[in-house]
Amino acid sequence: IFQVGPKKEVAECKEKFANSVDPTVSQAFMLDRVFNPEGKSLPPMRGFKYSSWSPLGCDANGRCLLAALTMDNRLTIHANLNRLQWVHLVDLTEVYGERLYEASYKLSKVETPRAELGDFSEFQRRHSMQTPVRMEWSGICTTQQVKHNNECRDVGSVLLAVLFENGNIAVWQFQLPFLGKESITSCNTIESGINSPSVLSWWEYEHNNRKMSGLIVGSAFGPVKILPVNLKAVKGYFTLRQPVVLWQEMDQLPVQSIKCIPLYHPYQKCSCSLVVAARGPYVFWCLLLISKAGLNVHNSHVTGLHSLPIVSMTADKQNGTVYTCSSDGKVRQLIPIFTDVALKFEHQLIKLSEVFGSVRTHGIAVSPCGAYLAVITTEGMTNGLHPVNKNYQVQFVTLKTFEEAAAQLLESSVQNLFRQVDLTDLVRWKILKDKHIPQFLQEALDKKIESCGSTYFWRFKLFLLRILYQSMQKAPSEVMWRPSHEDAKILISDSPGMGSTEDDQEEGTSKQASKQSLCDAGKGMDVDDTTDDSLPQSSDTGGREPMEEKLLEIQAQIEAVEMHLTREHMKRVLGEVYLHTWITENTSIPTRGVCDFLMSDEGYDDRTARVLIGHILKKMNKQTFPEHCSLCKEILPFTDRKQAVCSNGHIWLRCFLTYQSCQSLVYRRCLLHDSIARHPTPEDPEWIKRLLQGPCTFCDSPVF
Repeated sequence: IFQVGPKKEVAECKEKFANSVDPTVSQAFMLDRVFNPEGKSLPPMRGFKYSSWSPLGCDANGRCLLAALTMDNRLTIHANLNRLQWVHLVDLTEVYGERLYEASYKLSKVETPRAELGDFSEFQRRHSMQTPVRMEWSGICTTQQVKHNNECRDVGSVLLAVLFENGNIAVWQFQLPFLGKESITSCNTIESGINSPSVLSWWEYEHNNRKMSGLIVGSAFGPVKILPVNLKAVKGYFTLRQPVVLWQEMDQLPVQSIKCIPLYHPYQKCSCSLVVAARGPYVFWCLLLISKAGLNVHNSHVTGLHSLPIVSMTADKQNGTVYTCSSDGKVRQLIPIFTDVALKFEHQLIKLSEVFGSVRTHGIAVSPCGAYLAVITTEGMTNGLHPVNKNYQVQFVTLKTFEEAAAQLLESSVQNLFRQVDLTDLVRWKILKDKHIPQFLQEALDKKIESCGSTYFWRFKLFLLRILYQSMQKAPSEVMWRPSHEDAKILISDSPGMGSTEDDQEEGTSKQASKQSLCDAGKGMDVDDTTDDSLPQSSDTGGREPMEEKLLEIQAQIEAVEMHLTREHMKRVLGEVYLHTWITENTSIPTRGVCDFLMSDEGYDDRTARVLIGHILKKMNKQTFPEHCSLCKEILPFTDRKQAVCSNGHIWLRCFLTYQSCQSLVYRRCLLHDSIARHPTPEDPEWIKRLLQGPCTFCDSPVF
């Protein structure tokens, strides 16, 4: 798959090396799967060697990109552009091979010419300089782009470092959002000087509001060092002057994994960087701290953790806790504790055999907010015998209690429910199990809403109410995800209950609307599923059961919270309209309808909204600019935040981000199916496109 020369010449060289009389050449060539990925009689190379997730906000939907390295050494980038659909964006192996071919396989112009491809050592060199070992994403950084009128604008970018077999590192720079090959900004190659490299990690350190960065490289022979990464036009970006060796002994303990954790030093009163590396059965740690004297480096090893080599290591970047595991099913939790000089680790053993029985562990990972530990396991030995077949399973171990998760959500600086989904999952299961919201959580949330009034806490309250509503519903008799094999296709005109009169149509629309609103409140996650069938039916015709009254009470609270969030977002939209429009300018946003909708409720008294609406109406100069139905050209009144209905009965769903009617067959939906949004059009100004990039106003989920 690598481009090492002209195809005809490569084929001739392969035949020459395979039939060579020198066994050191022929055997080395035939047994190397890099040279022979097809392998002939050997099993095919299917599957993945390694994968790496980018930070949030890198693809077109504001989610993560996935860099995948296959067993046949092909490095590709994928994105989840549509729900449950992965799209291949670019093949970096192919792009890098083309760059090397154009440069005659030289890293610099002053490099002396190499031997011909017919030389086996040159054949090996060209393959090793393209064979990826590991790849890792950096954090999102800001670059400056010069426009045609010589103005500079800030553009987000992300870096992908790829470590190759010969020790070289290719640093790719991508412009965000990443769309494909056209989003590649640059590619720089760094010579690490590391023999037999095994692992790679980004070193990112912040000191006095200045961000420093570098690359940590580990070797299969033992050494670990940080390399400087020089990049131009990156705003606020700094790097080291020269490489820093963290461990130089060639002790034959291979570096299996490296993690870099930013921490705050309580004694030195400054930020610091903790680098941990798994080397055999030991954990190597290095504390990096910048002072007036320069860069201080403290390092040591933690021993006595495992009797077998560490196969996987992960770290919780919230509190610096490190988790390691060996293949015998033992997981160690290492908690860093600072001392006057450096730090020490307290560690405790987590025996998975007590939870899952006899298992072998192959890898671990901690969730973004530290709520869960995911463990890949297979069956262990039974009566001293290994299992005949291996069944790989992903097991989850909770690391936080419900109270800890709730407290972290209340004090979160992120203020985004989607980015803390592991914490909300713990809260969700607690409410589903107990069928009530704990009193302490209700009181703490009400205090937060009264003190600051942030919409994040209103969204958190809506999340709790929806889960409470879901917990009180009767479980469905059938499994919801199982497809029905019955033929449910019927002609609309012949279906029962569908009349031809206007009264029947209005009655059906009102029933459907009430059903939809009940589903929105109850399910909270999927507005396609109706919940009427799952509600407990009243056995007494003279009055409602207490459970049904409780459900109606929760539904009323849900609608009140949704209306508050809607009004707050309407104020934001009107603010954008006021800032970006001239007098009597017609925008595609139904400004007058949103203003009338906000002021229609006499109980809603918001001075900020009244002042803003007054300024907007003065700027509109008595113009209304109503929306019109694309089918019959009738006016679409703004009477509902979810849909628009013209006088002829045509129904259009409204975009929850701009409140425009979505008069097209294609629109987007939030990840949890809370709301729908329209696609941006080329005619939209930049401020409307920015509004359409926002997350769901109810659940913080991205929109697809």
